[in-house]
Amino acid sequence: MRCKLALALLVALVLAGCQSGDAPYPRDDVDAALFGPSAMRIHPIFTRLSDWTGDGTPDGIEALIELQDQFGDPTKASGSIIFELYTYRPYSPDVRGDRLAVWTGSLQTLQDQKDHWNRTSRTYSFQLAKPYISPTTDYVLTAQFDLASGGRFFDRTILEGQSPQPRQPATRPTTQPATAPTTLTTAP
Repeated sequence: MRCKLALALLVALVLAGCQSGDAPYPRDDVDAALFGPSAMRIHPIFTRLSDWTGDGTPDGIEALIELQDQFGDPTKASGSIIFELYTYRPYSPDVRGDRLAVWTGSLQTLQDQKDHWNRTSRTYSFQLAKPYISPTTDYVLTAQFDLASGGRFFDRTILEGQSPQPRQPATRPTTQPATAPTTLTTAP
């Protein structure tokens, strides 16, 4: 009888210590300080003009936003984000020219998080629709992320346009080697 009672008590304690996978543990102040966002960047490699309709012309910009904790690892956060697109002014102290478009995005709800989080790149992905965007023009894209808990991050990147014609090599390739092959010499 004691063995059954001890076993039942042990099972009850184990079940009481387990938490359902549906409800997350809330972050305490230590977790928030350690793993909360401390930096943001517009991902420089994967943010680019995109063709979502498959008609061969760009429909807008796919912007990937990466939030990093103090260890430099990707993390998540809630808040809102404002994107702005500008013309590019080379050789200017402020490379932002005329403002062409503004978009706002939300990461306030669980559904917003699911809609925008990309597990592969560990970034938030936003499709910024912009009809008639030129693939040969350079642009400046800025992002301002306002955290729900307070705080703000800012970043910008230059979206370089593609040259309309392939570039020619600076020198003409030759079919003959420039020098004679190296031969092995033997010591006498």
